[in-house]
Amino acid sequence: MAIEGPLRELGIHDVFQLLDLSRKTGRLRVTSALRDNEGTVYFKDGRVISATVRSNPHPLGALLVQSGKVSDSDLSRARATQQAAGETRRLGELLVEQGVVSQRELDRQVRRQVEAVVFELMSWQEGFFSFAEVDLDGTTVDATTAVTTEALLMEGARRIDEWTRMQPRIPHVGVIPSLAPVDPRHAPSLELLPHEWEVLAAIDGESDLRSVAATLGQSDFEVARIVFGLVATGVVGVREPTLVAVADPEPAELATLLNDVRDALRDQRADAALHLAASAVALAPRDPEARLLLARALFQLDRELEGEEELRRSLELDGRNAVALMEAARLAARRGELGQAIAHWQRVVVVAAGSLLGDQARDAIAHASRLSAVLEAVDA
Repeated sequence: MAIEGPLRELGIHDVFQLLDLSRKTGRLRVTSALRDNEGTVYFKDGRVISATVRSNPHPLGALLVQSGKVSDSDLSRARATQQAAGETRRLGELLVEQGVVSQRELDRQVRRQVEAVVFELMSWQEGFFSFAEVDLDGTTVDATTAVTTEALLMEGARRIDEWTRMQPRIPHVGVIPSLAPVDPRHAPSLELLPHEWEVLAAIDGESDLRSVAATLGQSDFEVARIVFGLVATGVVGVREPTLVAVADPEPAELATLLNDVRDALRDQRADAALHLAASAVALAPRDPEARLLLARALFQLDRELEGEEELRRSLELDGRNAVALMEAARLAARRGELGQAIAHWQRVVVVAAGSLLGDQARDAIAHASRLSAVLEAVDA
């Protein structure tokens, strides 16, 4: 049985707890049309064995190379073996069997990979989740190391506490670190660990913490924690990025984009419509028509619950939009919620009086009322 819904109703933390308590095995997908991003987490008996996010995949092989635990040639040799006919072992298993990396180090890197993705997903407040029980034998999971969900949630809580402690000096990962001026009266003396030197060397006075982390292949949290220590010792300072005034979108630009979405929807080019609609929402997040068209694109792709979420937002921005109200009525009718559907149609009759939509809503009310009476008679 699929477990799915919008994140505004059940957050990622609660979803993980549910899958842990029910010892589920399968694939959890978390999507965000607004972020144009998607994360995938694989569970085995309630434990997490793999996690990726489209915007920053954190592949295990790349992490092992970046950390210096595996060479490019070692990784290429293991991948070549993995692709041989009849080979079913995972990448991590091959690297351990070839003596390239220990099982303990592999487990540590897998945990690091999983944590980086899961903690990013935990920051998403909007979107849609869907869990399906699937056979893991056919997946592209690189290792079979399992991380307990409880440990991930506890680490997440710990990181929230640590972020709270760091916030006075590191308010967010968008700040830009730079080397602090050297006092000529005191000779600099630094005692840093190798991974701290690595972060210090990547600081150029122009890149923000998120960019530094991406360059080094490390998590935002780990880089922020190191920079916090460097700031506390006076080695590094941070500044807010220069704010660039962002003008309201040109009406003509937004109108052109919305027309392109309508054309794509009419031609049944759902993927193109989704991309264009997401761009329109990014350009004008409080435009109700952009939200409505994003909802219609999601509906065309059979992403019903995500579409309902965007439709709800559209109506919150403009509760008198007759087209959005008709769409809401259609959804309610499909679910068998005739009372809710009639309420939406009645609203359309009021806001679109004398129009074709108003007439259609009036006819729909008549049909639904007759159907409701028949159902009541049958039940009686």
